[in-house]
Amino acid sequence: MPEPEIKKEEVKVIPTPTKTARPPKNVFRRSGRGPSRDGRVKSEFDQKTLEVRRVTRVIAGGKRFNFSVALAAGNRKGSVGIGVGKGADTALAIDKATRDAKKNMVKINFTKTGSIAHRVEAKYSSAIVMLQPSPGRGIVAGSAVRTVVELAGIKDIVGKIFSGSKNKLNIARATVKALSELPNTQA
Repeated sequence: MPEPEIKKEEVKVIPTPTKTARPPKNVFRRSGRGPSRDGRVKSEFDQKTLEVRRVTRVIAGGKRFNFSVALAAGNRKGSVGIGVGKGADTALAIDKATRDAKKNMVKINFTKTGSIAHRVEAKYSSAIVMLQPSPGRGIVAGSAVRTVVELAGIKDIVGKIFSGSKNKLNIARATVKALSELPNTQA
């Protein structure tokens, strides 16, 4: 006897939405290594901004703003400089300050342990700064003294600001002056 034909019902398969494969979240972040995308070469000098001031000039039509930037630049191998730049926007002022800091670089000699040879004091304008070696304690300093000392590459030092002045630019310049008074021979 012949087999009866069985009707196959068409079953509609509804496609489930497939998830697109997403890359891991950290793919788009830059690690900071290698050349940057915008083609600029990384400078040999690190820089830290000490202060940014917005200066207002009143003119006939209203107010005009300029920016004044003070920054410290150094290579952490014994060179450090302080620069000031003024411009219509902060980026322009920072570029000018960086050029000024590189122009005013001072070479500092320190001991093999990463400290300075002896205690030294300096006064610039109203800022009075004292620096002394402190083996094994790290950098014990505040404000602009710490910034300048870190960028110079000194590892063990104590810094103290004796002046009543809180002007970071003058404190930074007094620190550079104190470091430049050190002997030129490496011990």
